Amino acid sequence: LFSSRFVGINASDINYSAGRYDASVKPPFDIGFEGVGDVVALGLSASADYTVGQAVAYVKAGSFAEYTVVPAKQAVPLPSVKPEFLTLMVSGATAYISLKELGELSEGKKVLVTAAAGGTGQFAVQLAKKANCHVIGTCSSDEKGGFLKSIGCDRTINYKTENVESVLRKDYPEGVDVVYESVGGKMFDLALNSLATKGRLIVIGFIAGYQNPTGLQPVKAELLPAKLLKKSASIRGFFLNHYLSEYKMALKHLLKMYERGDLVCEVDFGDMSPEGKFTGLESVFRAVDYMYMGKNIGKIVVELPHSVNSKL
Repeated sequence: LFSSRFVGINASDINYSAGRYDASVKPPFDIGFEGVGDVVALGLSASADYTVGQAVAYVKAGSFAEYTVVPAKQAVPLPSVKPEFLTLMVSGATAYISLKELGELSEGKKVLVTAAAGGTGQFAVQLAKKANCHVIGTCSSDEKGGFLKSIGCDRTINYKTENVESVLRKDYPEGVDVVYESVGGKMFDLALNSLATKGRLIVIGFIAGYQNPTGLQPVKAELLPAKLLKKSASIRGFFLNHYLSEYKMALKHLLKMYERGDLVCEVDFGDMSPEGKFTGLESVFRAVDYMYMGKNIGKIVVELPHSVNSKL
C-alpha cells in the first residue's frame, strides 16, 4: 500500500475519462495513471523487496488517490520522493522508448518535436540532442521558447507568432527526418508535409482533438498514400502499453541520466495558474484545464499534502 505524495497529469487523462481507452468501463471509475509516494503497508510477498517508508513510483490506472494498492512487481524503487522522478514514469519513458524503437536517430538528423515544452516533449528534445541530432521545437510562447533553448533546442518556433509551415520550408527545404508528434489536427498535416525523403513521423498523441466528442480532429489524409510513396516516408503510432517489455530498461536508463545531471526534468506545479499551486486531489481538474489551455512548461504535477495524523 502506498501513500501518494505527487501524482502526474497526462493529456490522455481526458481520453481515459471520456471512455475512449476502454468503452466497457462505466462510471464511476478511478482515474490517473502515475504517482510517487512512500510505502505504508506491505503484503507478504512484497516484504522481501520493500520496507515501510521506502520511496516508490508506480504506473497504474486509478492513481488519483491518497492511498493506492500496487502489486510489488509494478512498483519502482526510488532514491527519494521527488516530483522529478514522476516526470520519467510515463512522459520520459514514452519519449525514450518511441525514439529508440521507432526514431532511428543518428548524428545530424533533423528532428521536429511538436508541443516541445510539454511533459513529454521536453524529453524528446533532450534525447534527440543526446543523439547529436538537430532539434526543432514548436511551442506557444516565448517563455516556452526560452525553456527549450535552455535544454538544447536548436530552433524554436512559437506557432502563435510564427508560421510553422513557412519557417520549415525556408529553413529546412530538404525536410525533417523525424517528427515526434503529439498535437494532431493541422499540426499533423504540417508535420507530414515537412517530412524529408525516408522521413518518419511518430504519433504519440493528438491533444488538439482529445476534448472533441469523437477525440479526433480531421486531418487531410486523403493524399496520404501518395505523400508517403513520394518520399518513401512512414508514420508510426506509439502507445506505451504495447512496449512494456522495454519499460524497466528505459526507466533505469532515465533515472541514471537524471541522477548524473544529464537530464532536465521540468515540473510545473501550477504556481502561475490563476488559483495557484495544484495541491490536493480537488485541484486535479484545475491542473487538467491548465494543460489544455497550453500554459504548462514541463510536466504538470499535483502535490497531495499529508497530515501528520493521517490514519488508515
